[in-house]
Amino acid sequence: MGRKLDPTIKVKRGPGRKARKQKGAETELSKFLVDGKAAIKRAQVTEEPKQEEKPKKGFSDENSKWLKPAQGKRKIEQSEEDEDSDSQWEEDDDEDEEGFDNKEMEEKGEDDDEDMVDDYGADEQDSDGEESDDDDDEDEEEKDDDDDDEEEKDDLKEDEEEEEEDTVQANIDETEKFILPAAADRAKEGLLPMDLQTIHQRIKDNVDVLSHFSEKREEGKERSEYLSLLRSDLCTYYSYNEFLISKLMDLFPVSELIDFLEANEIHRPVTIRTNTLKTRRRDLAQALINRGVNLDPLGKWSKVGLVIYDSSVPVGATPEYLSGQYMLQGASSFLPVMALSPQEGELVLDMSSAPGGKTTYMAQLMRNTGMIVANDANADRLKSVVGNIHRLGVTNAVICNYDGRQFPKVMGGFDRVLLDAPCSGTGVISKDPGVKTGKDEADILRSAHLQKELILSAIDSVNADSPTGGYLVYCTCSIMVEENEWVVDYALKKRNVKLVSTGLDFGKEGFIRFKERRFHPSLKLSRRFYPHSHNMDGFFVAKLKKLSNAIPTTPRETGL
Repeated sequence: MGRKLDPTIKVKRGPGRKARKQKGAETELSKFLVDGKAAIKRAQVTEEPKQEEKPKKGFSDENSKWLKPAQGKRKIEQSEEDEDSDSQWEEDDDEDEEGFDNKEMEEKGEDDDEDMVDDYGADEQDSDGEESDDDDDEDEEEKDDDDDDEEEKDDLKEDEEEEEEDTVQANIDETEKFILPAAADRAKEGLLPMDLQTIHQRIKDNVDVLSHFSEKREEGKERSEYLSLLRSDLCTYYSYNEFLISKLMDLFPVSELIDFLEANEIHRPVTIRTNTLKTRRRDLAQALINRGVNLDPLGKWSKVGLVIYDSSVPVGATPEYLSGQYMLQGASSFLPVMALSPQEGELVLDMSSAPGGKTTYMAQLMRNTGMIVANDANADRLKSVVGNIHRLGVTNAVICNYDGRQFPKVMGGFDRVLLDAPCSGTGVISKDPGVKTGKDEADILRSAHLQKELILSAIDSVNADSPTGGYLVYCTCSIMVEENEWVVDYALKKRNVKLVSTGLDFGKEGFIRFKERRFHPSLKLSRRFYPHSHNMDGFFVAKLKKLSNAIPTTPRETGL
């Protein structure tokens, strides 16, 4: 429990901090000071009346500056001693026992200041008023000097800040104007690796100049010089070959080109298509949400699409997927089936059907009525078509393996035909980065040649006399004009067909003129889709109506 405190009994204590400062405590102070004898002697000197001034020993007035640090240092040590020597409750008891007043404390405090011990070895120093007056004068002079020095430093700082502001402003003015590097500098860049951050900044500056060319261009420099530098920087920064960058620069304005290239560095959102043969979109969405899938409707333009942001379970292995309630399918591949709009009971051909997303979508729109011929030239890819057809419950499809160019000889008379033609893949660079450097002009022209043959075969497979149809939808996952408008324009010249509206209320119009080429004005009805504009793979969709089964006998063009 401990002892109880009896306030009537006063315990005798040793001298406290304040008691040591009183007269008669010299012997106690000698224990705490470094030199006890010197302290006692100084204490006795202070009690004696003032005597005549004697010659000083130790330091003179010339050394007063040296003595000032010692006093400052000793004061700091004294303050530390005040904090650490005794506790607060002991001080209060000492005040009660000794009974000294504040006035006496002040007098003794002055004595202590006079009795300060220097650290420089001076044994004796008279504490007369003249010396203190001299010190005060010197302190005032030093303060005045310090003030003057501070004013000078402030003036210097202001001058330096003004100079810095001027230099910063000059640097800003310099950076505002983009200067083309010399030919020698560009040659060195080809030999030495450059910092990508520097290249990216130069691309932005160059694009800014090209967007306001008349205002910001360098005198004596042509636009072609800026474009040449931009082409080189884009190839380096985004890892494209020069051919593809040149094609894209012809296709897009400079500012939009950067957006397209940036969009190709990001994967498109994961989208699924609800299989309405087995479920409704609302029920499917609720089931997937219960499994920890974060999703939203794809858009107002689609009644069956869902976009998935993240999922705690693999989207391609849920019970709903395995039971055929939905199909993993890119948003862009919804578009050609929606444009074709197959009707119940029709005979429909999917000329390049693998992996089966469009075929199964057509089957659900037709409600498993009529017949769908799912063809593909690659037998290995047909395995995925078979698997998806069985999983999604499609019962009106027939699978075959023929070269599409020879298909009219195998079978014809279709109400509608869907041709998703093989292409260079310049619209799906985010999925296949190898396109950046793996394609050249020969590949583009080779694809265009194959597409021209396929579109003629697809037109020949359509029955112009169909009571409900007679339509062909041509689509590619490419954005090259040579594979899209050029192919459709060729078909318009070669067969009795015309372009009709796709029924898609979004997307950009197709080109009717591109560089030196001029296309049929009705190509405005075709639609282009871009990653940076519509957040889906690059795609092209055109819908044609067959007017007559007769094949025109006009001479073949050499461009084929």
